[in-house]
Amino acid sequence: MTTVSHETVHFSGHVQGVGFRYTARQVAKEFEVTGFVQNLADGRVRAEIEGKASEIDAYVAAVQERMDGYVRQIERSRGSRAPQFTDFEIR
Repeated sequence: MTTVSHETVHFSGHVQGVGFRYTARQVAKEFEVTGFVQNLADGRVRAEIEGKASEIDAYVAAVQERMDGYVRQIERSRGSRAPQFTDFEIR
């Protein structure tokens, strides 16, 4: 069984109601990553991302760059696991 890098990323700041999830999905098309992005009740946005660690890093940096001014803090937690996603979606 193969494993992939998996990362849970929490974006905080003014990240809801500004097209953040749509932008995050569009940016994902530029990288070899899969997963999802969703709003949380506490005002943050959570992304679950799978792929090569370098692709995940580049993806998170690209989202941060495109949403500059809205993202105040990013919390990241990385591990590895069997792949669970086939595309990148908004939940």
